[in-house]
Amino acid sequence: MKRPKGLVIAIDGPVGAGKSTVAKLVARKLGYLYVDTGAMYRAVALKALRLGMDINDPIVMAMLAEATDIQLQQQGDGSVRVFLDGEDVTEAIRTPEVSEASSIVSAHEGVRKVLAERQKAMAELGGVVMEGRDIQTVIAPDAEVKIFLTASLEERAKRRWLELQQKGISVSYEEVLQEVKERDERDKTRAIAPLRKAPDAVEIDTTGMTPEEVTEKIVKLACKRARV
Repeated sequence: MKRPKGLVIAIDGPVGAGKSTVAKLVARKLGYLYVDTGAMYRAVALKALRLGMDINDPIVMAMLAEATDIQLQQQGDGSVRVFLDGEDVTEAIRTPEVSEASSIVSAHEGVRKVLAERQKAMAELGGVVMEGRDIQTVIAPDAEVKIFLTASLEERAKRRWLELQQKGISVSYEEVLQEVKERDERDKTRAIAPLRKAPDAVEIDTTGMTPEEVTEKIVKLACKRARV
């Protein structure tokens, strides 16, 4: 199917595989909109934490998601800012506390249903690089390019640790390694939207690769698909 604005590129994979960095670079290279679906779940989680709500209550969380305005606004340099009810929370949603809460909130079926509808609308016209869970199987099962990024546990933990260090968040590598292990287990075994690779997705092991090298590989796949 030909979309008005171009292809839909869907990227998924475990925490620390480089999804966000690569997705942003691919979007910039192709002039596409970068859609970080995980940021939407993080925004709901942040709001719930601020309000002192029970993130384990699926009904309450679904109602909160429905009543929450989340906007992903692309900037002139290609970057995307995340707005929660009008407030820029781009940095606020990246703390370890929000990451942990987001993993729980995003497992609720009601929350996923609410946000999935918004994400599907973003994908309809094409010209997007979408990163996050369910993209390849639920949000855009007809995406022209599906990528599943992975890397060794140690490599992913190191990347996550360095990212937190750069943001001034003090945490040990051992703590991050344990967090990534637990996140992997939870993401793979949860009943709603478990982490899995779509049958027709191209798997790329990013261990030892630079973001630019991974980006180049995906862009080549996209260009090849666009010519079909």
